[in-house]
Amino acid sequence: MSARIVLLVTSPRLPAGLLTAAAWDAVRRNPVLAGAESELTTAVRAAGAEVTVVDGRATQALLDAAAAHGVAVWLAGPAGDESLARELGLRLAREPGLAELELMYGSWDPPGARLLDAVAVMDRLASPGGDPWKRAQTHRSLAGFLLEECYEAYDAISAGDTDALREELGDVLLQVVLHARLAEELPEGQRWTVDDVAGGLVDKMVRRNPHVFADAEAGTLEEIEASWERIKRAEKARDSVLDGIALSQPALALAAKILERAGRVGLAVPPPLADSQADPEARLGASLLATVAAAREAGLDPEAALRRAALAYADAVRTAERR
Repeated sequence: MSARIVLLVTSPRLPAGLLTAAAWDAVRRNPVLAGAESELTTAVRAAGAEVTVVDGRATQALLDAAAAHGVAVWLAGPAGDESLARELGLRLAREPGLAELELMYGSWDPPGARLLDAVAVMDRLASPGGDPWKRAQTHRSLAGFLLEECYEAYDAISAGDTDALREELGDVLLQVVLHARLAEELPEGQRWTVDDVAGGLVDKMVRRNPHVFADAEAGTLEEIEASWERIKRAEKARDSVLDGIALSQPALALAAKILERAGRVGLAVPPPLADSQADPEARLGASLLATVAAAREAGLDPEAALRRAALAYADAVRTAERR
């Protein structure tokens, strides 16, 4: 039987000792080599295996160990040691009788693992010795950036550009991670972390989806939405159906949301009449509110309608400029 070299690749985002059964069998039964000391070498030694750290000439050391013992295992570093794998592959292609090369995954990244990288990078940037600009920010100074990044993601959705959407959502995520990192610096009793943000989100998703996580019947989409609203009302002790509306959203969208909330509970409160208002601004506001109410009755989105008209007008302006 020919000698065999096992390149054992693991995820640097998981605990070092979290390996598959096949990986543990490989490191316990065979000589193990690595390029540097790490949490993984420590975990393997703690399990009773011997690890030799190779200083240079890793390819020859692996070939010698495989020739002497039949199998040798290489603990790849966090980046996967691609250069070593390439060098071994070329050597064995030239001399195929030396050994066989096997790639083994001892652990791999679960979905969402790169979020850990985002948190780690932001921690570095917002810690002493990191980025002075980020360290100087506050929740209030960043508020406009969060709104801007959300608008840019909305633009990508409106344009149907999924590549741009991926990038813009990354910018939104940057804001979330930065706000969470800054919150770690708040006074005692006020501070929180990105894990608190994620934990609260997980709890909310589980609570509000009993048709998935509990024994509730799924029903129709309308029944699921009604269940969501009932659970939400039970969670938040609110005095008004309007509580919780984002007041900083654009005025047309705000008016539509207020009218929608009032209609949801059957409140027939007529909007003010434009002619009864004392000043021009109030008359204009009342007229716009009446237009929003009429749009809602017609099943139209007034914010989207005005945006469409404004962008069409912008195109007309650009055409006129070219002339």
